[in-house]
Formats: sequence, structure tokens, C-alpha cells
Amino acid sequence: MISGHILLRRRGFLLGSLATTAALAGCATTPAPNVAVSPTPVRRPVGPPSEEEMAARYAALEDGGHQLPEVPFRQIDPQFYRQRVENTTGEPPGTVVVDVPSRFLYVTEPGGTAMRYGVGLGRAGFAWSGEGVIHWRQKWPRWKPPAEMIARQPELAKYSIENGGQEPGPDNALGARALYIFQNGKDTLYRLHGTKDWRSIGKAVSSGCVRLINQDVLDLYERVPYKARIVVRQ
Repeated sequence: MISGHILLRRRGFLLGSLATTAALAGCATTPAPNVAVSPTPVRRPVGPPSEEEMAARYAALEDGGHQLPEVPFRQIDPQFYRQRVENTTGEPPGTVVVDVPSRFLYVTEPGGTAMRYGVGLGRAGFAWSGEGVIHWRQKWPRWKPPAEMIARQPELAKYSIENGGQEPGPDNALGARALYIFQNGKDTLYRLHGTKDWRSIGKAVSSGCVRLINQDVLDLYERVPYKARIVVRQ
């Protein structure tokens, strides 16, 4: 006959073994820590937009209480349509690139693509190059021509800083949006802005900086964040 003392010792041994097994099993099933994996950038399809896409992109619309008319895009050189292309700029994603000779503006994207816009260039558009940041962005801005421009065109004096500038609206020289470029903390007086004059896209014009069709500058504004890097190549 086995004594009660021995039975108690055996029971304690079995319970201890079960506890040890459970502990080991618990360690064995502990999941491995998560390792962060960088997602592969999504590559968006490139190529010219369809006729239906173009009609939608340049349709009449209302924005901020202002009416923008339809753009007759068929009368514009197709190379200047807003479209996604291969990123041939050599710049990393998130950079704005103005190619002055080609009359193109690019916003580079992950995956090796870029959104490209046709632009028109005024006298000021040929006056600056280099790198900067988009220090300020404005919806439906007031236009306040600098004194040098007023000296050349006295009829613009009514829009001077002293007179409060030109009222926002489709007829405003800066159009629906303006993006202001600074370099080393100082205003370059270089602007990316909208225009109702779609005929000026792809051309050199008498005044202004870098102008885009109003529908395009609306799109650009949503893609380009505050403090984005910009490169202007002459």
C-alpha cells in the first residue's frame, strides 16, 4: 500500500510537470514581433487621357462661389494637356519641377511617374531659376502688381498694394489659386497661378510668372503641400 505521503509527493510532481509543460507551450506559441515592411510604391498608368477624361477635366465648374467656364481643350496643343507621364526629371517624389524651355510643370510621384501640366510663361517666369519652397498657398488670391510692373503699365495702378489689389475672381490675374515661392526665407516674387487665358498655355506672354489653366491649377493645388520643394530650370 502506498502511503498518503508518497501519493502527495507524486501528485505534486505531476502538477509541477504540467505547469512546466504549459509554460513551455506558452513560450513556443508566442508570435514573432512584427517587422515593418515598406510598401512597394503604387505605379499609376501613364499616357494621354481619353476624350471623356479631357471633357471632365476641363468642364465648367463652380469653386468658392466663382464660376469657371469650360475650357475648349481641343484648341490646345495636346502635349500641354494635364496628364500622367514617366518621371524624367530625376527628382524624388513630392518635388515640383518647372521646365521653362519646354513649358511644362511636373509634380513627381512615387512609382516613377509624374503629373505634367502645360504652362504659359510671362516675363517674370524667365527671370528666376534654382530651388525654393512653396512657402504660401492661396485660394482665390488678390493680385497686387509690383511697382516695377505698374511703372511699365500705368493702367495697373488701380490694382496697386496701396489700392488693395485686384478683387478675387475668374478675371483676376492670378486666377483661382496662387502658390508663392520663397528661397532662403525670402519671397522670390515667383508665382505658380491660374489664368482664364487658355490660349497662353505653351507660350511666352507679356506678364505674369508661371500660369496654368484654372482647372489645372485647382488640381495642382491639391497635389502640392505647403513647404514642398520646387526646382525651376531655365
